[in-house]
Amino acid sequence: PYYYSTYEDEDETRRSDTEKVMILGGGPNRIGQGIEFDTCCCHAIMALRQDGIEAILINCNPETVSTDYDLSDRLYFEPLRAEEVLAICEVEKPEGVIVTLGGQTPLNLAHTLERAGVRLLGTGTSAIDRAEDRDRCRELLDGLGIPSPRAGSARTEDDAARVAAGIGYPVMVRPSYVLGGRAMQVVYEEDGLRRFFAEAAAVSGEHPVLIDAFLEGAVEFDVDAVCDGQEVLIGGILQHIEEAGIHSGDSYAVLPPHSASPGTIATMREWTRAIAIELGIVGLVNVQFAEHRGTVHVLEINPRASRTVPFIEKATGVDLAAIATRCMLGRSLADQGAREGTTGGRVYVKGPVFPFRRFPRTDHILGPEMKSTGEVMGSGADFGEAFARAQLACGQGLPTHGVAFISVKDADKEAASLVARDLAELGFRLLATSGTAAFLNGRGIDAVAVPKVGEDVPHIGQVIRTGGVQMVINTPLGRRSRYDESAIRREARALDIPCITTMAGARAAVDGIRALKRGLVGVWALQARG
Repeated sequence: PYYYSTYEDEDETRRSDTEKVMILGGGPNRIGQGIEFDTCCCHAIMALRQDGIEAILINCNPETVSTDYDLSDRLYFEPLRAEEVLAICEVEKPEGVIVTLGGQTPLNLAHTLERAGVRLLGTGTSAIDRAEDRDRCRELLDGLGIPSPRAGSARTEDDAARVAAGIGYPVMVRPSYVLGGRAMQVVYEEDGLRRFFAEAAAVSGEHPVLIDAFLEGAVEFDVDAVCDGQEVLIGGILQHIEEAGIHSGDSYAVLPPHSASPGTIATMREWTRAIAIELGIVGLVNVQFAEHRGTVHVLEINPRASRTVPFIEKATGVDLAAIATRCMLGRSLADQGAREGTTGGRVYVKGPVFPFRRFPRTDHILGPEMKSTGEVMGSGADFGEAFARAQLACGQGLPTHGVAFISVKDADKEAASLVARDLAELGFRLLATSGTAAFLNGRGIDAVAVPKVGEDVPHIGQVIRTGGVQMVINTPLGRRSRYDESAIRREARALDIPCITTMAGARAAVDGIRALKRGLVGVWALQARG
């Protein structure tokens, strides 16, 4: 049954004497907090019911699977606020409440519920604080001898300028306690910091604005694991395809990592275990790493389910959320017979889905603030095939012939020349803006210069509009890019032409095009993993 609350005399709730556990869902879908967390809640509900425990769910999103009337034993359509949750706890009297599967929304209620006498299952509030409080997290990492980027916090613009000067530019500026990279930005000088600080401070509210050293050019990784308090099971390691500065939810990612060295992978596994044990994690934990100039850094520790858990579960066949739920109930990993999964020799690529078709005037520039609203999975025998399939699943297939237009900022021209050479070898004709064309021609690559938007006609916008381009590679100059750059991207989007805004994405696209030219082999079922 499912219930709604109101303030009246009658209570229709039918409480049983069976052991029961309450799960707090993720609430409304929005950028940064989506259906991935609902998947974890669903798997937890099914695990509880399989073990003979009543599963009670509180959620307020009718578009989720967890709020199907027959999934949980009892469903409460209620806002995820302390008043409503405590009222339901008073009626149901559950053995415990799980707050670590629904994302940041239920996690933010942990302290209030605990102070009210509610028993929280799994990772405790002290561990949550140590992971989420920037200073305490740094103390934790320093104590374990694990590197992390230099960082600080500030409440005023002048404080922020002093902190950033001490760290050294570029820096990442972001509010505290937000999901989806909301109001995050990379800044390269004090003027940019002062312009952006007010926006970050407004989102941060009573909490300080966080300022971290930005590891430009770093390769980032997500590690998801389950800990029972004593032992750790590594669920999977996802390597981001886009380099640092692109939000993890907007970056393509590959499992297993396709370019990380065995030493880097071993280091991340070792440090994830050390962090989980030191924190006393019971349940899921996500650790974000960055490899920068040969050194691995920890960027962030999330003592909860992450948005990458369902993807890893699908790829490996291991139900991490169910295992974590049973750990929260006191069962060890060994008692459950939990084992790490493998991808069976396959490569899996997670691709973001963007809402640009619904919002055609939104620019395609990717950055620290998340823009994607969904994700897809591509699987293949190698990275190129998996990436090509992910692109197809996103509704943005890659061309195998035709004309590619390239316009990149100066810092990307060397990398662009390698991509351009590969595209030419694959049979593409190349167009470019004057500066990029001159650079490519100087490297012995044949590229025809075409005027920018607003210059001579036909300019590049008109060429795209008349079907003269099949792929666009355009890396912007900054957050507020020039008019001609955004016009190019809008024209490409209007015609569903692939528009790639990072060089890492362009390199991946070349691999995907090679796979398409070889030919994709049929459909492969996840169940054939073996």
